[in-house]
Amino acid sequence: MLSPFTPHHERLSMRFRLSPLLFAFVATPVATRVAAQNAPPATATPAATTPAAPARVTTPPGAGALSIPNADPFPSTYKPFASRNTVIRNVNIYTAAGPLIRNGAILLRDGKVAEVGATVNAPSDAVVIDGTGKYVTPGIVDDHSHLGANAAPGGFARTGANELTNPVTANVWVEHSVWPQDPQFPRNLAGGVTTIQVLPGSGNLIGGRSVVLKVVPGRSVQEMKFPGAKYGLKMACGENPMRVYQARGPATRMGNIAGDRAAWINAEAYRRRWDNWLANKSGDPPQRDLGLETLAEVLRGNILVHNHCYMADEMLQMIDVAKEFGYQIRSFHHGVEAFKVADVLAKEGIGASLWADWGGGKMEMMDGIRANLAIVQAAGGKAIVHSDDPSGSQRLNQEAAKAVAAGRAAGIAVSEEDAIRWLTINPAWALGLDDKIGSLVPGKNADVVLWSGNPFSIYTKAEKVWIDGAMLFDRTDPKQQWRTDFELGFVPANMGGNK
Repeated sequence: MLSPFTPHHERLSMRFRLSPLLFAFVATPVATRVAAQNAPPATATPAATTPAAPARVTTPPGAGALSIPNADPFPSTYKPFASRNTVIRNVNIYTAAGPLIRNGAILLRDGKVAEVGATVNAPSDAVVIDGTGKYVTPGIVDDHSHLGANAAPGGFARTGANELTNPVTANVWVEHSVWPQDPQFPRNLAGGVTTIQVLPGSGNLIGGRSVVLKVVPGRSVQEMKFPGAKYGLKMACGENPMRVYQARGPATRMGNIAGDRAAWINAEAYRRRWDNWLANKSGDPPQRDLGLETLAEVLRGNILVHNHCYMADEMLQMIDVAKEFGYQIRSFHHGVEAFKVADVLAKEGIGASLWADWGGGKMEMMDGIRANLAIVQAAGGKAIVHSDDPSGSQRLNQEAAKAVAAGRAAGIAVSEEDAIRWLTINPAWALGLDDKIGSLVPGKNADVVLWSGNPFSIYTKAEKVWIDGAMLFDRTDPKQQWRTDFELGFVPANMGGNK
């Protein structure tokens, strides 16, 4: 604060403190101020900029990351064996598409059934076989086999059909357990079996994918795979999963159903995620899961469900589960109580893959009857004779004969034409292959068996077997009898060698 007694120089200083800019102007020498006024305009210093972020590089997903419907990472490499035009004359023919043709003829040309009837037009280059007193049928189709996966001679190293590590193993594919050198394959061929479905075992609720094979020599399972055949999914209910997982669960039938439903809930969510991503392919794809991928393919209708189930009430429960999640059961396997729900199976379009007379091995098998197949047939259902046994699969014609006899004993009219369908076209339908195999009609694959007599006689044997028109077995010619590499050290007496 100024007072009358403040010295003059302090008064000036106080005023300039109140105006710093004015003070700075007064304190600046005149020459400096003039030079600044005459200087060219200063160039503005550019503001510092933040370096641009590098462009984001998006790596597209590799093929193995994608869950693609109907993917085929292990494609069939099967190639038909060399064939010759063949005519079989004067032979009785069960076509599985109509009545028995007596003293008829069939022409195999270019791997297909070309003609069948009372007579055929034989090409000049055709091999002609006299079938007097003999019978011809389509090749037998076994829709429940474990050949190659549970291979002979057995033991830990060759028992690979059951992945008993989790109640749900939809991620496994049984073809990766199939050993093509299993010596049981040629024995099945010698029994007239030309196509098999190899299934995972029944220890799990969901056991994994099946594979359909032609019964032919091959270095790999892919050389045996039926081209274009759909995969199957093996499911099981009842005592087997309960026994295997009693310590960790599911230990009860209600636990079995709960486990199935939980698996399908996860599969439905997985299917929606992938279907949505495949529709627009925006952003990273969902995480691939092999087990859920298989179940999602069932929900899309691309994989057929084959359900191990013995008891009638459990079959009805599994039908309800299938309806809850929108999939279709193709066939119940074993089904010793199928006769109790034969009308339901026919209505729902579900096959019944059955034994002729197995039963009683455990509690859920106690109520089986021998007329089971005949009752399913009479109700309008798809009756199928299956094996689930490497020995029984060599004699499926005899299994069918026993079931015919049991049906007739129960007062059910069962014809031999019906029984042929149990062995051929019906199991072909169960595999989704009835447009290619299972009956002797022009245009279908020439999978054919020539029997030494009526195929329903215990004394009859398969004499010759053709697959895609190629003769792969001839009982009268040892050189036309397939032996696997496993058997190379074994030389039967009728093939020479040391006596």
